[in-house]
Amino acid sequence: MAKLRVCLCFSVIGLLLSGTAEAQAPISRNDTDRANALLKEMTTEEKIGQLNQPFYLKLPITGMKIDPVAYEDRVRRGEVGSFLFLTDPKEINRLQKIAMTEQRLHIPILFGFDVIHGFDTEFPVPLAMAASWDPAMAEQAQGIAAEEAAHAGLRWSFAPMLDIARDPRWGRISEGAGEDPYLGAAMARAQVRGFQGTPENPRPFMATLKHFAGYGAAEGGRDYDAVYIPEERMQNVYLPPFRAGVEAGADTVMSAYMDLNDVPASGNIHLLRDILRTELGFKGFVVSDAFAVGSLVTQGFARDSTDAALRGATAGVNMDMGSATYLERMKSLLDQGQLTLTQLDDLVRPILVAKYRLGLFENPYADATEQTHAEMLAKHRQIARVAATRSVVLLRNEGDLLPLAKTTKRIAVIGPLGNSKGDMNGPWSLTAKAEDAVSVFEGIRAKLPGSQVAYAGGVQIAKAFPSSFDGLIGPKIQTPWTPEEADRQMKSALQLAGKSDVVIMALGELTIMDFEYSSRSSLSLPGKQQELLEKIQALGKPIVLLLFSTRPLDLSWASEHIPAIMDCYFGGTETGNAVADLLVGDAVPGGKLPVTWPRAVGQIPIYYAHTTSHKPYDSPEFTSRYWDAPTSPLYPFGYGLSYSTFSISDLRLSTKTAPLDGSITATVTVANTGARAADEVVQIYLHQRFGSASRPVRELKGFRRVTLQPGQKQEISFTVGPAERTYWSAAKNGWVAESSNFDVWVGNSSTATLHESFSVVQ
Repeated sequence: MAKLRVCLCFSVIGLLLSGTAEAQAPISRNDTDRANALLKEMTTEEKIGQLNQPFYLKLPITGMKIDPVAYEDRVRRGEVGSFLFLTDPKEINRLQKIAMTEQRLHIPILFGFDVIHGFDTEFPVPLAMAASWDPAMAEQAQGIAAEEAAHAGLRWSFAPMLDIARDPRWGRISEGAGEDPYLGAAMARAQVRGFQGTPENPRPFMATLKHFAGYGAAEGGRDYDAVYIPEERMQNVYLPPFRAGVEAGADTVMSAYMDLNDVPASGNIHLLRDILRTELGFKGFVVSDAFAVGSLVTQGFARDSTDAALRGATAGVNMDMGSATYLERMKSLLDQGQLTLTQLDDLVRPILVAKYRLGLFENPYADATEQTHAEMLAKHRQIARVAATRSVVLLRNEGDLLPLAKTTKRIAVIGPLGNSKGDMNGPWSLTAKAEDAVSVFEGIRAKLPGSQVAYAGGVQIAKAFPSSFDGLIGPKIQTPWTPEEADRQMKSALQLAGKSDVVIMALGELTIMDFEYSSRSSLSLPGKQQELLEKIQALGKPIVLLLFSTRPLDLSWASEHIPAIMDCYFGGTETGNAVADLLVGDAVPGGKLPVTWPRAVGQIPIYYAHTTSHKPYDSPEFTSRYWDAPTSPLYPFGYGLSYSTFSISDLRLSTKTAPLDGSITATVTVANTGARAADEVVQIYLHQRFGSASRPVRELKGFRRVTLQPGQKQEISFTVGPAERTYWSAAKNGWVAESSNFDVWVGNSSTATLHESFSVVQ
């Protein structure tokens, strides 16, 4: 079994805003009836037990220790509804057997885990999957992750993370789909379908929408810090992915750690009841993030742990992850009349319904055999390789340096990430084996057996403040080199580069730097990587920079001096092979940026869908908001190059005037004008010129990734209807679709110039 690692982890208008999302899968009446019947047989203590999710693991970050006997006794007494962090199928089956044979009512345990972007087979991190602009690929990847996890006995993933992130200093930007609510909603629907299947073809597995809500907007990008979001921005930016996930049928939602407008999210009645339950129509159950119910005391919200249990339960948190606050304090709340048995039943019921829907009462055990496991993984690796190639974004390719000729004789792979395996799996690769991953050096060497491929690290990547996560979510941080060793390693890398025909630089961050509790105050290449890059560039050799990170890093120097740059993120198990495919043209990059790439950290926050000011960026006299730098980003949202060239032309609107409830169709012709078969992502952006509120200068309202042969053309159409034009207006304190004039742009990034306009009239 793979090594276990730890993580911490509306109305009609609402339906319109979800685009083409499927309706939430209805809860089976039979499952609800069975849950109600079981509730009548349960004691108060057994009901409270279903709300308890302990960690079955020793956590260095908390000093917790596991007493197996004590947990076995709790299972026998019905005091455990779910376990977290257990992935050994033998141990899962052993504990499940206790529940099913020795517990009074034989209620199965629900085993959950952070299956973020794979289980045994790691796929690209979620931000990279968003860069593929390929929801079908994301759906397939999460379906494979669910299959592998279920094979081990797990039925519940704490994914997808749907937090919109517009500050790349935040470490958890890696887990989401970036800055845009439309792209985020598309990826949300796809991932929920991947984990859970569809209403017509359901899968006995559960997704979790997290972290509800606004967690990605922490001040200064500092994880766990407070979030302040006005209602307009919450509704238009931060909620659309969650709305899409609910409508796709997600069974669970995770409440966030942080204060939202000074009220902790895990005790926030407005957030968890008014918005999640009433407005979004969520019918499943809410699990807190780790220790979040108990932390209501630490955050100065609850008076003590009893009050914390009351506030969490009242807000609508069904399951307490890790803190045992419900288990220890809820009985006293019932005895004192602060909670009623009806309220308790309402908390427990959706948990039991989920267990019935998953078929746990009939099929509670893992069925993991080595033969089926091996056959499954071999098939999945090939799909992971394709996913990794589709997620890479080509940022720069001056002089058409890429793709490299397969006849290149001497290739130097240089940089601290050039022969790293575990880091290629990416953050939250909690169960994958590092030795199963393919490094860049290994991938290139296997791809070009006739070439001399050599490796030198050159420098180390150091993390200034090692945390208790080190070694748990990626390779343990190395002991720093002595000054003498550092000098020797730098010289060795320069010597190797000097005698090579082309240099592949593999730079970026360690996975531990793109994680929970891992914000950064700088976007520079950590350590002496910039120095290494500049010294090798001075040798005059052709250089390809491969960037491994999830957040955008400072490439202001590289974008002027390095001819070829590929943003590889962390591509998972098959990273090295996928990168090699791209370097030599066996695959063609087609990814697009899911975040705006700043020139420097001082531009943050920077995102494309901003409102305009009285001095617009495109006015003739405009220069910059800064006296020391341009206002524009280094690379815009939606940007990405290819080894081929494309034209997008002939924008036609089906009508120039539409009624309030009407739609227009925008059609363009996309053509591959180059010599290679390749992919292009055609994107449509909309702007409302006037109304009850100022609207962003552009908003993504549709996209399509298409594969075209050389010379091939294809017509692509997008519908712009009430769903695409409706927004939450602060002036109206609600949802509006207004008469106005609208601009439409279609192209291959958020800076598209192909333009038309239309009017919506009353």
